[in-house]
Amino acid sequence: MVEYALLMLLALGVLSWSVLALHYTGPGPRAVRDTLAVLSFLGPLAAGLALQSLVYAMVAVALVFALALTRFLSIRPPQHADWQPNVAELPQAELVGDTLTIHNARNFEYRSKSDYTPRWETRSYDLSKLVGLDMFFSHWSSPAIAHTIVSWPFSDGRHLAISIETRNRAGQRYSSIAGFFRQFPIYYVVADERDVILLRTNHRRERVWLYRLQVPAGVPRSLLLEYIETINRLAERPAWYNALTDNCTTTIRTHVHHLSPGRYPWSWRLLANGYLPGLLYEENRLDRSLPFDELREVSSINARAEAASHAEFSREIRAGLPGEP
Repeated sequence: MVEYALLMLLALGVLSWSVLALHYTGPGPRAVRDTLAVLSFLGPLAAGLALQSLVYAMVAVALVFALALTRFLSIRPPQHADWQPNVAELPQAELVGDTLTIHNARNFEYRSKSDYTPRWETRSYDLSKLVGLDMFFSHWSSPAIAHTIVSWPFSDGRHLAISIETRNRAGQRYSSIAGFFRQFPIYYVVADERDVILLRTNHRRERVWLYRLQVPAGVPRSLLLEYIETINRLAERPAWYNALTDNCTTTIRTHVHHLSPGRYPWSWRLLANGYLPGLLYEENRLDRSLPFDELREVSSINARAEAASHAEFSREIRAGLPGEP
């Protein structure tokens, strides 16, 4: 009886995934995809009832899954499309000695979250002046879910922020469910903090925390170059965003794993990433001069961001933060 129930749950899960996959990635216009999805759901049920056989029903589920998976894997991410203005340009970078030059760094001027002046820049950074690694956590709804952004501070007062997001077409809105089904290419926003952070604190009114990471010397540079390698590869061969395996946080973990395989084990807090700062604190990756609750309180930057001057934005949002690099 238990085995039967588990088999039914497995079949239902596989069938549900297949139906959604066909809905989002099936051939033809939406009406055709929706019809195909409905038939794919009803077909195994009809086979089981008409033939009074669980075996035939499972065979039908397997056939639907094979159809959906084949179609799902065949979809390739586009490189050229009518992209939204905030992801219209692809960043690329080149390294000569210690000089990292980034093309299409984003530094938009925002008047509101939807009213802005696009500004794509070419910027150069001296990696010999790289002094640390910071991480932002931006919450817009549930405390369990955040958007993560990594930022590299330099001794000359400059900061380079990289946010892993989706590349949406004009008129396309992000959907958490669609994010599992190859609807958005993955996109690395390489930007000034006055773009990706100020947008969230001052215009989207998200709650943002900033933590200085405690990492071995050399890790900030190695991680940045790992990012740059991926950014240049995506400029040649786009890849899909996936809300589970290739999102703003699990992709960071993938980059770190490439540098130190096995050093940072998997944790449920990578998925419920709003709680990831607690894990970083437990693993001694954050400053421990304060209890975590106090560290979290002083790491909230919304008030400082709203009061910060444009010229000194990055310095002023860090005022009072422990863990000076």
